[in-house]
Amino acid sequence: MAADGTIVPHALPGERVSVRGEGARTALVAVESPSPDRIDPFCGYFGTCGGCAVQHLAHAPYAAWKQGNLVQGLAQAGIDTACETMRDAHGGGRRRLTLHVREIEGKGVAGLMASRSHDLVAIDHCPITVEPLHRAPAVARALSAPLGHGRKPLDVAFTATQAGLDVDLRGHGPVSEGLRATLVRLAGELDLARLSLHGDIVVERRAPAITSSGLRLVPPPGGFLQATEAGEAMLAELVVSALDKRVKRVVDLFSGAGPFTLAMARTRDVHAVEGEAAALLSLDRAFRATPGLHRVTSEKRDLFRRPLLPIELETYDAVVFDPPRAGAQVQAKRIAESKVPLVIGVACDIGSFARDAATLIEGGYRLERVIPVDQFKYSSHLEMVGVFRREVAKRRRLVT
Repeated sequence: MAADGTIVPHALPGERVSVRGEGARTALVAVESPSPDRIDPFCGYFGTCGGCAVQHLAHAPYAAWKQGNLVQGLAQAGIDTACETMRDAHGGGRRRLTLHVREIEGKGVAGLMASRSHDLVAIDHCPITVEPLHRAPAVARALSAPLGHGRKPLDVAFTATQAGLDVDLRGHGPVSEGLRATLVRLAGELDLARLSLHGDIVVERRAPAITSSGLRLVPPPGGFLQATEAGEAMLAELVVSALDKRVKRVVDLFSGAGPFTLAMARTRDVHAVEGEAAALLSLDRAFRATPGLHRVTSEKRDLFRRPLLPIELETYDAVVFDPPRAGAQVQAKRIAESKVPLVIGVACDIGSFARDAATLIEGGYRLERVIPVDQFKYSSHLEMVGVFRREVAKRRRLVT
């Protein structure tokens, strides 16, 4: 941060630096007096690409900075629960990557957006991803060619699976039968497991399966998946370990394709609630293909518009919720009005987690544990798991 309070990207506390521009356009030119915490970034695109924020910060201060963000976010919401030590869940790297393809000087260019800009940074590969994703830029360029090389803004979402790359093209709109046939041919030449267009399967050459809690799961095209395999495993383990022996029936809200549902179903009955039918279909297929699990049921429901009510929630011994980045504000209010003894919240945004946690606490829950999980390494983003228990004497009804 400069003396006038302006934040200088990639400058560390205590450093003397040269900058250009002002306000939101302030950019680092040179580091004249480096911090002892500064290290060399491992990626040649760092500082240009907007994907990573802190490759230049040594491990210990990096961990302290990231955990400090969580402590500060909770404090701002009036929550003083101590956070546990942050756990590293980067594992082998990110298994998901979305590249942007644009036409620049008549050629299709694939890459990531520059920091605080809509400018495209062409990349050869992204080193924080798993090795199978290193060829993603070349694949994106090849797929964009018959689509006009990005004359329309084109996003290409990649997922690395056991069967190969699962690719979803977004932004082009419907294609003709002839163009669809071309994409099928390209999928074969590029040896893709599956290729889809806005979630509509163009061709599935091999089922793009992943392993989730030791079980085989095929996510829907373009569907949500935790950023790293290690992160998903760690989050599932934290959720399951928070369930005591008294918990027989669990409701899993915002379940997605059910990684937590499947993990909990090894020992308990689980009801999964999710707004996307394709995700629930993937969950159902994985459940039916896996012998020995407890009962799993599912319900398609928009939890932002139709949250489960207290009378519905109270048929379960525990609630698990893992909402999108915006959080679960409406659903959290209904949980806070219920008598469910145990609530486990998983979140990927500190602000929305703190807000939902404050709602539960106001309704009479005690936040027992907060565990930060770093699966978005080198970024400012953080995953976290909160364990809440009902304090019956403090139960209050919240006003919507």
